[in-house]
Amino acid sequence: MEDTSSKVKRTESSYFAFFDLDRTITGAISGKELARGAFRKGIMNFPDLIRGIFLSVTFRLGLKNQNDIIYDLVKWVKGMPEQTLSDLCTDISEKILIPSVFEDARSEIKYHLENNGKVVILSSALKCVCSKMANDLNIGDFICSELEVKKGILTGRSRGPLCFGKEKLVRFLEYCWKNNVSIEDSWYYADSISDLNVMAVTGHPVCINPDRKLKKAARANKWEIRKWK
Repeated sequence: MEDTSSKVKRTESSYFAFFDLDRTITGAISGKELARGAFRKGIMNFPDLIRGIFLSVTFRLGLKNQNDIIYDLVKWVKGMPEQTLSDLCTDISEKILIPSVFEDARSEIKYHLENNGKVVILSSALKCVCSKMANDLNIGDFICSELEVKKGILTGRSRGPLCFGKEKLVRFLEYCWKNNVSIEDSWYYADSISDLNVMAVTGHPVCINPDRKLKKAARANKWEIRKWK
């Protein structure tokens, strides 16, 4: 089934709707746009840009463990002042990510908020990006990846595991437990096969413009598929 909006009217006030960010809420990919913006501003050098492109291609083709690639992709920030990255996130969010938000995503978020649902971003994107996007979309909370900082300088490592793949499921379950959230009554909107772990446990999985592997899994499990613009 393909659709563009929720059809079921809800009346309860204690359910949660979780949304992935990149390619689910936004048409743009935050990590890619941050790298491009950093290169344009002279923050990232050419070898790091080429390395990032190579890792992205490797990720899409499945030629290396995806978790290893994700951790490699954040190494380019090593030695950067935290404030520099924060300023870059603000610039990229305002100029690229927010304008790329799908109108269908805005409508769906509004739908849940108007039906007494709480909306949460659940994404591997960086905290500085998720906070900007949550503020623009009137989203009350977010679960995301954070980078390690020492004396105001980024180390090129993550602060704890990055919120990707199986770790995203761990973070989702921890959040639900701490906030007394019913997993069965929760919604999760996402686009990638890397989100399969969360989709398999949530009560209302919704696949947004899914990649080939997720679309196959969605059809096998009779999950809802939507084309957002």
